[in-house]
Amino acid sequence: MGSFHIEGGHRLKGTLTPQGAKNEALQILCATLLTPEKVEISNIPDIVDVNKLIDLLGSLGVKIQRKGAGHYIFQADEVDVKYLKSDEFRQKGSGLRGSIMIVGPLLARFGKGYIPKPGGDKIGRRRLDTHFIGFQKLGAKFTYNADEHFYRAEGKKLKGTYMLLDEASVTGTANVLMAAVLAEGETVIYNAACEPYLQQLCRMLVAMGAKIDGIGSNMLKINGVKELKGCKHSILPDMIEVGSFIGLAAMTQSDITLKNVGYEHLGMIPEVFRKLGIQMELKGDDLHIPSQEVYEIESFIDGSIMTISDAPWPGFTPDLLSIILVVATQAKGSVLIHQKMFESRLFFVDKLIDMGAQIILCDPHRATVIGQARQTALRGIEMTSPDIRAGVSLLIAALSAEGNSVIRNIEQIDRGYQNIDTRLNAIGAKIVRSTA
Repeated sequence: MGSFHIEGGHRLKGTLTPQGAKNEALQILCATLLTPEKVEISNIPDIVDVNKLIDLLGSLGVKIQRKGAGHYIFQADEVDVKYLKSDEFRQKGSGLRGSIMIVGPLLARFGKGYIPKPGGDKIGRRRLDTHFIGFQKLGAKFTYNADEHFYRAEGKKLKGTYMLLDEASVTGTANVLMAAVLAEGETVIYNAACEPYLQQLCRMLVAMGAKIDGIGSNMLKINGVKELKGCKHSILPDMIEVGSFIGLAAMTQSDITLKNVGYEHLGMIPEVFRKLGIQMELKGDDLHIPSQEVYEIESFIDGSIMTISDAPWPGFTPDLLSIILVVATQAKGSVLIHQKMFESRLFFVDKLIDMGAQIILCDPHRATVIGQARQTALRGIEMTSPDIRAGVSLLIAALSAEGNSVIRNIEQIDRGYQNIDTRLNAIGAKIVRSTA
């Protein structure tokens, strides 16, 4: 198990360029299974979860050519469907939650899609019903082997239909959408997720020859086509990393410029950070966060305490609530953080409390943060990263703290952030990676 040894209390200064979006990459890579032609993808992040999926595609028989950093060509003209029944597939597929999104493309093109129960973050219950109910509505037969934790969807000829998703699941919408583009007739997906990741997937599918209306809305209309062709696609900057770096700059009183952030795709993210009093300036598509001695949390118009909660897009992404919570610990004022979409994402606050933060964990979904306005600095401790986003939040806390900290289980951080230690050290951080 790897660890980060962090010397806190250093102000950072310089430029960071966000990596390609992890959540988009996982969808886009699975979509390469929909065509036997070449699909060229650029700005792929070099992170554990994405690399695991690329390896899984290669094991399925997809030809993979690396043209440069983050630049690949995929060709799924000799997919080995029999591999889905192998023990190796069960092992590889269970190690990555994003692997669930191979089922839709495989079902659409080959009439069958299998997956073992996928892994990923331990952030509470994350059910897969939306995916498989959607496949069933398209005419597929679904079976689940509880003893083997193995899911199967089979259907030789999918047919378009109307469906109202029981939740606006991003991966569920993506999976059903990829199945529907090759189904016969029209499919309407209502209560569809409409995150930028989904919009990007839709645009890529359209470039491949799919017929999709309603992109960016919660109702997608898909007219199935018989086949898709190859295309070129570039992945957006990762909005979660952009938000993480805004929080880093605020907590460490640093002067940081974020290059090419894809500002038009950030939605509410900059505005939510502004509610915490964080200043930022947009210059072209670069975002400058100046050094601030103090930042003050706004209150509502009637003077009541600010509440920040997550919601499906265009609401505030749940992936950044952990960052918001950490940043609030050194703000002036108080805020209620309400994590609605996942059950266990606030359980990392015990580490922050050990560091000296003033936080009341009300229940699994709500935490009240009493900001200390830098009157009392956080102190370095030893801790363990429970998931990707909490891990980076703890790293930000450690970089702002007095003294030294150790974060273990950094494999969780590496799943979502590309060479985070090297990139931050280049602008003044003191992080040492250890395999011990």
